[in-house]
Amino acid sequence: MHFHVTEERGVVFIALDGEMVGGPDAAALAEKLHDLIADDKKKVVADMTEVRWMNSSGLGILIGGLNTIRRANGDLKLFGLTEKPRHLLKITQLDKVFDICQTRKEAIDRFV
Repeated sequence: MHFHVTEERGVVFIALDGEMVGGPDAAALAEKLHDLIADDKKKVVADMTEVRWMNSSGLGILIGGLNTIRRANGDLKLFGLTEKPRHLLKITQLDKVFDICQTRKEAIDRFV
């Protein structure tokens, strides 16, 4: 998994790419979230449009990110879920924990 960070209207988008299965990229993402919080950027959206696969470690990455941001009085929303990650979130009932948006605009609008 790789990621790229952009910002639009005060909302930070982390575009994830590849397979969310843990490993060194998970640590890099956690470090990035801490950097964002230190910069007082607490409106974060995980863009999942390019995530092809996610396992339980990938779920752990998302849950860890959500907890990190919420402890700092921010929020992490998801958008662009592909079929397999969406199914995994549904069967684990984490689709009730995360705010899942259908479009980038919807994600921004829910923050602004």
